[in-house]
Amino acid sequence: MRYTYFLLILLSLGLLIYLSSCDKTSYATDPDDKLLFSVDTLQFDTIFSSIGSTTKYFQVYNPSNTKAIIIDKVYLAKQNQSNYRININGNQAILQEDITIPPGDSIFVFVEVTIDPGRNEMIEHDSIIFITNNNIQDIDLVAFGQDVVLINGNIIYSDTIWTNTKPVLIYNSALVDTFASLTIESGTNVYFHKGSSLFVKGTLTVNGTTDQPVSFLGDRLESSYSEIPGQWGAFNTDENNNVKGIFGGIHLLAGSRYNQIDNAIIKNGIIGLQVDSVVTPGTPSLVISNTTIENMNVACLYALGAHVEAHNCVFANAGQYTLACVIGGKYSFIHCTMANYWTGNRQSPQLILNNYYTYSGNSGQSMLELRDLTQAYFGNCIIYGNKELELGLDLVTEAETNFFFDHCIIKSNNEINTDNPQFFNQIVLNQNPKFINISSPYDYHLDTLSPAKDAGDALISSPFPLDKDGQSRLTDNNPDLGAFERIE
Repeated sequence: MRYTYFLLILLSLGLLIYLSSCDKTSYATDPDDKLLFSVDTLQFDTIFSSIGSTTKYFQVYNPSNTKAIIIDKVYLAKQNQSNYRININGNQAILQEDITIPPGDSIFVFVEVTIDPGRNEMIEHDSIIFITNNNIQDIDLVAFGQDVVLINGNIIYSDTIWTNTKPVLIYNSALVDTFASLTIESGTNVYFHKGSSLFVKGTLTVNGTTDQPVSFLGDRLESSYSEIPGQWGAFNTDENNNVKGIFGGIHLLAGSRYNQIDNAIIKNGIIGLQVDSVVTPGTPSLVISNTTIENMNVACLYALGAHVEAHNCVFANAGQYTLACVIGGKYSFIHCTMANYWTGNRQSPQLILNNYYTYSGNSGQSMLELRDLTQAYFGNCIIYGNKELELGLDLVTEAETNFFFDHCIIKSNNEINTDNPQFFNQIVLNQNPKFINISSPYDYHLDTLSPAKDAGDALISSPFPLDKDGQSRLTDNNPDLGAFERIE
């Protein structure tokens, strides 16, 4: 028995010695023990008023490999007056205390900001203060803010004018109703939040100028987003939220009429501009001029049985079509540049003409619906890109197929006979137009050695003597092809 008690005592003493010998966490308490940060300033690019920013973050490091460090306090300098919000280890508060960082470890600090509507300042400043071992360290917070006209799922029922006094932000899409008109004045910037479109049942008038175009862009203004497509445009979904179709970013719905777009920049969406079927016989659904539509996931201009007249326009870089004129219609494109140097896996020609559509009949069999292509005229245009075939003719002879390419550069293979005078006249085939730059930043002006120089017909140019830049086309031998006249 005595032996058993002795053994128990020895075991207890051993356990106490073992526990007392275990390494206890030691803490850095010297004022020289400071935190390290992954940034010294956390900067947000332009944030629109009343709309929260994207979340940004930085890391806070404990540089010691042997001692933990305790952050006594972390807080926003403006505290309750701050427009910023911080989150540390899942806890959101303007003040947090006693945060331990183990040896050699780090924590993440997440930050968001909202700019108050009506503010005059363009910059929102604050800082996050860290107090550790009587040291005060801080991270500066900087956001560039703008007040905007916020259109949040609005229906525009009466005639409305958007001016360049403030940017316009479309959030959750917007609709111009049947008997209403929307006029957008020169220099106005219209921004779209992800998944948003501008739908038009009535009339849209865009009055940009050469010096002050109207821009339609996504609302991510960070420089890293300047050339990223697919940032805006709404989806058509079913009851299970499955995507059934894609709307145009600017979508002129069936019934929309008398639309005019002059000097606009439409960029970085899914489908830039979609024009649905004609409702005013003899009158264009859309007249578009001096406008650039570029960098779209699917199509720049997508017209379905519409009546569109365009001149001095650039349709550039799309995952499928820079220009799609489908389900018939009536079209005129004069001095337009269609250039597609999409870097992804593009399967289709950039320009397609079509005069039918298919649907499933009652028996499930595929049915063909014919729609006349009453006119598709291309005069003094450039149609060129990085595919072997950039012109697609998806036409059936049972419906009207009235198209004509007159004095154009076309990139094509042997599938299309560009010598046929019924459809083609004075075609410059497969000659590189020599644009200034076909990679970012893209520039579709002509190089001095371009075969498009002086290759146009002055009669075609006569209604449009000025190019997209406002330069005269008629001062030398002949006009150049495309939207831009080469000025030496």
